[in-house]
Amino acid sequence: MRRNRVDASQLELTDKVVAIKRVTKVVKGGRNMKFTALVVVGDGAGHVGAGLGKATEIPDAIRKGKEDATKNLIEVALDENNSITHDYIGKFGSAQVLLKKSPEGTGIIAGGPARSVCELAGIRNIRTKSLGSNNKQNVVIATINGLREIQTPEEVARKRGKSVQEVTA
Repeated sequence: MRRNRVDASQLELTDKVVAIKRVTKVVKGGRNMKFTALVVVGDGAGHVGAGLGKATEIPDAIRKGKEDATKNLIEVALDENNSITHDYIGKFGSAQVLLKKSPEGTGIIAGGPARSVCELAGIRNIRTKSLGSNNKQNVVIATINGLREIQTPEEVARKRGKSVQEVTA
């Protein structure tokens, strides 16, 4: 079940720049230099989003990336341990990110790009493994796609027409 996008106006969002790249376009008069910023935003309470900003100056690229990320916020289903409710593999392009539920005290065991997404989403206990591509942009999007698809036990029970106890047992 896909959740609707979240309205960012009432959330206190923090942002983190995951990557800044210098990109060049060769034209007749020489080279055009621009910067691309990959930014992740979240409120630390189950809402996270990622965005890409492109501009001739780094601060402008970061600002645009932050604006794009706030437009693409999703809601993450968390359990009582501030972990995800079940294991899932998020995919985007050739990047795959394995998201594993963890008990209290595990902490965030994740690589750079996936760690940023998990921290800003408010997840405190999770294990992740990046499979396939290590492209930062694709790993971030794969992580967000995986978190978007995670369902609460209540949602699964409602879909199957069973009680929550039958689904979790």
